[in-house]
Amino acid sequence: MAILTGEEGDPVALENAVAQGRVILVCEHASRLLPASLGTLGLSVEALASHIAWDPGALAVSRLMAEQLDATLLFQRFSRLVYDCNRPPESPAAMPEKSEVFDVPGNVGLDQAARDARTQALYIPFRDTLRDLVEARIAAGSQPVIVTMHSFTPVYFGKPRDVEIGILHDADTRLADAMLAAAGTDGRYTIRRNEPYGPDDGVTHTLREHGLSKGLPNVMIEVRNDLIQDEAGQEVVAGYLTGLLGAALSAIQ
Repeated sequence: MAILTGEEGDPVALENAVAQGRVILVCEHASRLLPASLGTLGLSVEALASHIAWDPGALAVSRLMAEQLDATLLFQRFSRLVYDCNRPPESPAAMPEKSEVFDVPGNVGLDQAARDARTQALYIPFRDTLRDLVEARIAAGSQPVIVTMHSFTPVYFGKPRDVEIGILHDADTRLADAMLAAAGTDGRYTIRRNEPYGPDDGVTHTLREHGLSKGLPNVMIEVRNDLIQDEAGQEVVAGYLTGLLGAALSAIQ
């Protein structure tokens, strides 16, 4: 079964590919677009507009940061519900049958052929494009920095979250440590390490695959999505995060 048609274009988008900055921004959950071949996955309009389908505001913030940092931005053009590119193919969460309170009928009972078709259509091009970009930068004598960008819902399973920005890491803490140190206690945002998720939640796949495996500095940034609902909020948060990253990168040179 073909997941994407030729008219739907490539699953992965690359912007500012010849950027001079070290940072490579990655947005795995940039879009809520579904391939025509999969219909609505049995979900309502409400569900498909919600955080289960994408990370609202994350792409807009990433684009602003890419401009400010002269960074390359790579993102997935289709919804995380079809394939979550921050998960390996063997993970049940790569094609979730349930996301928070929503059942996903179109993902229930997928056989191996269906899973393989989605993996080949969406994950493999995403993984390979990022891998090739990183390897090209290394071959050119640069040490790229992997920064993955996400947003999260203010209320999860009915419980409010007071954290506003999460700085997440796996085994390599260098960049996260430096960002947290740069944030200090200025009080602008409630910022915490490995919240609202952490490595035990399986959210550091991209960091492991493309950062840790090559010894490259890497970090995952989570922003509560009520802070980046509009252009004004996106600009404020992007500017703040750009400042943190700049200070952190200077500190770990």
